[in-house]
Amino acid sequence: MRIGIVTSGLGIARQCLRKNTSVYRTCRRQVTGSGSPLDLNVDSKTGIAVLSMNKPPVNSLNLEFLTELNIALEKVENDKQCKGLIITSSIPKIFSAGLDITEMYQPDIDRLEEFWRTLQDMWIKLYGMNCVTIAAINGHSPAGGCLMSMSCDYRIMAPNYTIGLNETQLGIVAPFWFADVMLNTVGFRQTEMALQLGTLFKTEEALNIGLIDKVVPQEEVLSAAQQEMQRWFKIPGFARQLSKTELRRPTIEKLLKKKEEDIGYFRDYITKDAIQKSLGMYLESLKNRRK
Repeated sequence: MRIGIVTSGLGIARQCLRKNTSVYRTCRRQVTGSGSPLDLNVDSKTGIAVLSMNKPPVNSLNLEFLTELNIALEKVENDKQCKGLIITSSIPKIFSAGLDITEMYQPDIDRLEEFWRTLQDMWIKLYGMNCVTIAAINGHSPAGGCLMSMSCDYRIMAPNYTIGLNETQLGIVAPFWFADVMLNTVGFRQTEMALQLGTLFKTEEALNIGLIDKVVPQEEVLSAAQQEMQRWFKIPGFARQLSKTELRRPTIEKLLKKKEEDIGYFRDYITKDAIQKSLGMYLESLKNRRK
């Protein structure tokens, strides 16, 4: 039954993303409806959209959440009033803990492949958005949370948190497009060390290597992002968009050419006995922490 519900939801989502008229309008209304893990507010006066993640306890990225993120990003991109997007969190001390491990542990293969494909689509949309994107990082941001942050044009973070691609600590290898985004952000040497060690950088460390761009007090993260947006708005939009596209297009096209290959590699790797054992141990450790 669970798979049937998921498949139905994804079918609607795909129709939304193809912008089928009546269905698309319905999905646009439902993105921030009752029970939604996302809160999307668009200020028509400023042209700024704020997308706040609200999926307790840690904004983990499962298939359904990623699907809603895709719809929300599509909505922003197609709203002519939106000139900029701020992504933040409504969960105290957490931006996003990244991918939901339960999607990868003892998975249904069809769902696993759809999960990874939906993650790919979310990243392609976010990294390639025409509007200005700013990550207002008001909590910890490991793994997939770090990927989302790096995919934005500018990153503002509160102190005393951590951010990084820490996949190797769980026995997982960050895919090539995660690595490419980090390479584009902090350079080869920092990426080489961080990915091998699974480093989670403290806020000040992240600032020093260029993983984030600015540090402000916790209560000022969102307002600082709104203020920063005004600086980007002063640049002629077409020139800024073309500059962004030229710089990011090769990274996006690399994944587009290898999407199915990447899905197959992820499926085969994550279902290996050793990886499943490692994920099981990690999930068990989380249960013990809650006791």
